[in-house]
Amino acid sequence: MIRGTRGYMALEWISNLPITSKVDVYSYGVVVLEMITGKSPTIMNIEGVDGEVAYNIRLITWVREKKRSTCWVEEIMDPVMGTNCDLSKIEILAKVALQCVEVERDIRPYMRHVVEKLQINERVLSDL
Repeated sequence: MIRGTRGYMALEWISNLPITSKVDVYSYGVVVLEMITGKSPTIMNIEGVDGEVAYNIRLITWVREKKRSTCWVEEIMDPVMGTNCDLSKIEILAKVALQCVEVERDIRPYMRHVVEKLQINERVLSDL
């Protein structure tokens, strides 16, 4: 039986594929993106030029689209985080989160690899 909140659940649940620990990795990635952006993982309204809703989009899709920009981290960050954030750390966190929410479960890292990536990058960044 499926249990969970829409927007946080991996596609395996609705595709009737075998459930592995990778579904939890997906949910983790969604939560991290939500914390970085301050936006709901389900549907967001994107305003057009005239201020009216131009289209609806999911958080993951929105972040992936923003990632094509050179200053994508600043564009996705919740303004509440302020300007004193270390953008390089936020970028690493966002990139790891995007790996976690890959549609193809075999591409998603295991949680131990997520932890390793974050620990390694924390050490590298603190040495700069």
